[in-house]
Amino acid sequence: MDRHATAVWKGTLKEGSGTIDTQSGVLKAQPYSFKLRFEDESGKSGTNPEELIAAAHASCFAMQLSHFLAENGTPAEKLDAKAVVTLIPGDGIKSSALTLVGTVPGIDDAKFQELAKKAKEGCPISKALGAIQVTLDAKLG
Repeated sequence: MDRHATAVWKGTLKEGSGTIDTQSGVLKAQPYSFKLRFEDESGKSGTNPEELIAAAHASCFAMQLSHFLAENGTPAEKLDAKAVVTLIPGDGIKSSALTLVGTVPGIDDAKFQELAKKAKEGCPISKALGAIQVTLDAKLG
């Protein structure tokens, strides 16, 4: 299975800009630029590669965990997963911190933690991020 996205960039690093399109069409001519990536701390004026990695990581982790929970006989009502990807300009991406609040009837915290850790380690995006630190803070809500 292949998935794709296309990025077009015009101009220099600091003065240029680009657009991102995804195969699904969810992102269509989505703008990105140096300013949006490194200067706009609000993150509201466009996307950036780190935000896209964070979205991929959080969603992959939640899907993987939902599978493990269902296999355990304790399907989740809700998994609220977030990933914070930390970029240090000039040094690269250093980490992805996953946080999770799960609503999972019939599971104890020890089993929940075990399955959450297994999902963190086993989701394909976590594996792809093997060069950086990946952390997890999981709670039952």
